[in-house]
Amino acid sequence: MDILLALVPALFWGTLLLVSSKLGGKAHHQLVGMTFGALLFAIGIYLFKQPELSTTIWTAGIISGVCWALGQYNQFSAVQYLGVSRTVPISTGMQLVVTTLFGVIVFGEWSTTTSVILGIIAIVLLIIGVVFTVMEDKQANNQGTQMSGGSHMQKGIVHLVISTVGFVGYVIILRWFEVDGWAAILPQAIGMVLGGLLLTLKHKPFNKYTFRNILTGAWWGAGNLALLLSIPLIGVATSFSLSQTGTIISTLGGIFLLNERKSKRQMVFVIIGCLLIVVGGVMIGFTKE
Repeated sequence: MDILLALVPALFWGTLLLVSSKLGGKAHHQLVGMTFGALLFAIGIYLFKQPELSTTIWTAGIISGVCWALGQYNQFSAVQYLGVSRTVPISTGMQLVVTTLFGVIVFGEWSTTTSVILGIIAIVLLIIGVVFTVMEDKQANNQGTQMSGGSHMQKGIVHLVISTVGFVGYVIILRWFEVDGWAAILPQAIGMVLGGLLLTLKHKPFNKYTFRNILTGAWWGAGNLALLLSIPLIGVATSFSLSQTGTIISTLGGIFLLNERKSKRQMVFVIIGCLLIVVGGVMIGFTKE
């Protein structure tokens, strides 16, 4: 049962972009709707758990939430150029590599020879996995399609680089100030709403799609809650590792549910790439033991 609980974040987060794509709207509608959904969920959790909130927790949590909004907005934007099946594995791989390197350089992780070896192998697997997921099939495309695809790829990667900066900041700030996950939920959600509004006000983000995407905020919150509950039961490393399997759900869901076309050759590379990213994520999880 503990393992099943730890797989819940993979299920919810792995289907998050699929759900938001089906609900519709542009990146600003999806972001604002999601942040308000996360805030409603966070208020419910706070009333149930009632953690003590200090000034440090409020400050770190709100800044973390703003960083998350930056990351999520650009991830939604990347989907418009790359599709879900490309965005998720690239985004996951970039986040894992950057957060791992940051942890090693700043927090002094990988203190043993075993963790160093595992970590280096994991990063190599992640990089290869990301490269595999973006492989083009030149035989399947004509020249005009390739040029258009190249332009979309560049724009999508720019959004994913910014997204990675935001998501890494979202994680690192809480780690830096040693803020407990339960205590961070409400301040984070408030920061998410503030960040979402700051990023999208010029786009007039409120319409029917915004209200639809409130569901995705609760969806994200449920995954986050499951992760917090599973960590005391089976440990950070195992919980973190199992959450990475959501990459496969997102990628295959984008292909089969959202009809994002792939040639047979691309499908082989995508599946291999996803597996390498998951294995790399699992290995990084065990370097944190």
